[in-house]
Amino acid sequence: MSSGTAAVQLAIQGCSIGNGDEILVPSMTYVATFQAIKAAGAEPIACDIDEETCLIDLNDALSKISKRTKAIIPVHYTGGVGNLDELYSFASKYNLRIIEDAAHAFGTKYKGNLIGSIGDIVCFSFDGIKNITSGEGGCIVTSDSTVLENIKNARLLGVEKDSDNRYKNLRSWNFDVSNQGWRYHMSNIMAAIGIQQLKKFNKFADLRKQIATKYDQLLSSNQNIKFLNRDYNNVVPHIYVVRVKGLNDRDGLRRAMNKSGIEIGIHYTPNHFLSFFKSDQTNKLPITEKVYREIISLPIHPDINNGDIKNVISTLENLLPSYTDNAK
Repeated sequence: MSSGTAAVQLAIQGCSIGNGDEILVPSMTYVATFQAIKAAGAEPIACDIDEETCLIDLNDALSKISKRTKAIIPVHYTGGVGNLDELYSFASKYNLRIIEDAAHAFGTKYKGNLIGSIGDIVCFSFDGIKNITSGEGGCIVTSDSTVLENIKNARLLGVEKDSDNRYKNLRSWNFDVSNQGWRYHMSNIMAAIGIQQLKKFNKFADLRKQIATKYDQLLSSNQNIKFLNRDYNNVVPHIYVVRVKGLNDRDGLRRAMNKSGIEIGIHYTPNHFLSFFKSDQTNKLPITEKVYREIISLPIHPDINNGDIKNVISTLENLLPSYTDNAK
């Protein structure tokens, strides 16, 4: 696919989900997930998250199921996947398709299985900052042959069987189009970059795990820092997020860190805060809103060394007293 966003959109379309249908999705995700749902013609139903994992809260999701609910999109935030057995049991009970937004989770394992090797439909992103990159791109993995055929046609403007021909370096000169399609296929140049990245992935994955583990170790004695529940033996982290208790001026902290040469992020503004997705003002998501006020993301990428990690932590801990109510 041309992007992870396109992957989610076409996964939805491939399941024949669209106008009038609803999809359960955590509000704590990048806006791309919500936009992909809207682009497919469906309506995203914002759900709360579990406070310990920051993954979708199935109890809240249950309260929002209606006759129009057709799917659930769990977002594997930071690379964590939670209890997939529970998720799939939930979906089976309520006859929902599962489209996993695994943009953060390339390389993560669940019970010894790589994410994407199991499950219903799984979508990955390969943009420039993901665990693996093709410069720009994404992919969809599914064992559902009907859904796969729908997606393969839709990614190339709906031209039937054109994907099969392109892989043979052929073009479809006489063809038919039966459904809406898009120009969402990956270019050969991007694919070539991705192939080379795959050869380096094990090294990249180990480095990301080591960095996250080191952050955990160095911050473990700081009473103001709360970690997400992640097992880095199995999780390959895309971003490294912590919660800061008593944080009262996150923007000030971010500017001060940046002034010290350290970029920190905020992943993400909950989608139910955004004007385009505020249709239901009664939908309060207390855990999402609480966690959002406290989260910051620390730098994590394969080029960071131990000296960089220690500098990030020492700078953060020196600055925290000025931007929190209870820093010690």
